[in-house]
Amino acid sequence: MSLTHLKLTRIAATVGLAIVAAACTQQETAKAPTPAVTEAAKPTVAEAKAFIQNAEAELAALSLESNRAEWIYSNFITEDTASLSAAVAEKVTAASVRFANEAARFVDLPLDADDARKLNLLRSALVLPAPLDPAKNAELAKISSELNGLYGKGKYCLKDGRCLTQPELSALMAESRDPELLKEVWAGWREIAKPMRPLFEREVELANEGARDLGYPSLSELWRSQYDMAPNDFSAELDRLWGQVKPLYESLHCYVRGELNQQYGDEVAPKTGAIPAHLLGNMWAQQWGNIYPMLAPKDADPGYDVTELLAKQGYDEQKMVKQAESFFTSLGFDALPDTFWQRSLFVQPKDRDVICHASAWDLDNADDIRIKMCIQKTGDDFKVIHHELGHNFYQRAYKNQPYIFKGSANDGFHEAIGDTIALSITPKYLQQIGLLDQVPDASKDIGLLLRQALDKVAFLPFGLMIDQWRWKVFSGEIKPEQYNQAWWELRQKYQGVMAPVERSEADFDPGAKYHVPGNVPYTRYFLAHILQFQFHKALCDIAKDEGPVHRCSIYGNKDAGAKLNAMLEMGLSKPWPQALAVVTGREQMDASAVLDYFAPLKSWLDEQNNAANRQCGW
Repeated sequence: MSLTHLKLTRIAATVGLAIVAAACTQQETAKAPTPAVTEAAKPTVAEAKAFIQNAEAELAALSLESNRAEWIYSNFITEDTASLSAAVAEKVTAASVRFANEAARFVDLPLDADDARKLNLLRSALVLPAPLDPAKNAELAKISSELNGLYGKGKYCLKDGRCLTQPELSALMAESRDPELLKEVWAGWREIAKPMRPLFEREVELANEGARDLGYPSLSELWRSQYDMAPNDFSAELDRLWGQVKPLYESLHCYVRGELNQQYGDEVAPKTGAIPAHLLGNMWAQQWGNIYPMLAPKDADPGYDVTELLAKQGYDEQKMVKQAESFFTSLGFDALPDTFWQRSLFVQPKDRDVICHASAWDLDNADDIRIKMCIQKTGDDFKVIHHELGHNFYQRAYKNQPYIFKGSANDGFHEAIGDTIALSITPKYLQQIGLLDQVPDASKDIGLLLRQALDKVAFLPFGLMIDQWRWKVFSGEIKPEQYNQAWWELRQKYQGVMAPVERSEADFDPGAKYHVPGNVPYTRYFLAHILQFQFHKALCDIAKDEGPVHRCSIYGNKDAGAKLNAMLEMGLSKPWPQALAVVTGREQMDASAVLDYFAPLKSWLDEQNNAANRQCGW
């Protein structure tokens, strides 16, 4: 499934828009650092409880206003709706800043577990905390807006005179096999990031000051304090998970590099070392599925095309959504409310501009759930719909939690749930719902697994390294004069990819990836790519599926559905390890399920690499 960049930005819209970014996806620290409070100003437990209650009520009310304004803007894009949306977002931000700073006053009080958790969630709500100084606050807001503008307005004019936006340039990267054109497009897009460098440097200074005003040593500590463990323990946990999956990634990297060498020759694609980033079919070399046709095993065609099957069975956009809904009702979940069908957007309107990025919405923190998606009648979008409804069913499951606990157990869970459901869209499932007559035999699995691995396994080191770079920048370990050098050192270390043209500190290549100028934390996507396989394997075990895990679908299994719902209903009311244990039986994330899922592919890759006498590693 090719979700690429759209998938990677969807979480900001799916989990409740601005409020969730502010209050609902953040996690408490093991022991949060404490700001200085004078004895005379020392607050009481009663004051803390009153503060939490008032903050929760105000944020809940603001979320309704914010969600509706954002929905209207996304579906009717005009200057007026943009202005209304921005005005509400400003109110949400102001409230979040105020509550985060007030929450810092109460951190040492002996509160009960729920109140202490809510307080820490409020306190760590800000991805980009502003300094208390009003002038610096305004400066940070201006810089953040400028960085977003530089990215959003970015274009590159090719040598042939065409001036293209990032989506258009990305389409060229996906389709072209001309290495010189790919190199031009790759380098050209990165020109838009050069002016970001001084702005980003100043933004880091100001946000670090804001973090210190909240009692954190740096923004690095604040970001890493959101996962129910001490920041350094969380970093060590990520290293452990990466260590589990690295051998699988290295086998995939070795095979892909060898095939690219055969395609392009030594001058363009060397046999050893890092892979030139422009050859991997993606602007950021984060997912490699677009070059699958160059890499596919012989006789890999499974004998069916989901897009063709949907057309043959007369599936329109609404029927595709109805079928995805039936996946969840088969697990025991209640059907979607009538308002979902009345208020969702399934087809791109012909009379107005809309934001077509697939997204799932919870407008009233209860039952007004919707998706917004310009559905194409394709196999890829069939999977995306299942994924989006995963978000909706999660949103509805935690509707009875207090407002601050309406969110996923950690910010990786929401994305993981949607992808967990998508993993069950197997040939077996397609046969069960009458789309496919016969499940292909196991000889066709390698092609299907390779296609998935090129997106899901190839993504893992990229999903990890972006915040590895940012955390080091925030902490001061990476100095401004080392920004680009450190970026490429980390990309080589984790991904084994390299820039296709010479880079220097005149460049600012991190800024060419939306999430850096947009200040969107990225570790959530790495976690989601681990958790989805852990959830999938555990649910298949609950369903007593005895076949290979990559062939399992939990469709129709009420036992798996009940366990899944029990976890979803918790929201973020408890530390994520407790939520994880509800489905998996253990409180530790475990990437061994990734290895189990791709075990046949790993054996095949190693056979191919050994037969070709390839020197793996970089």
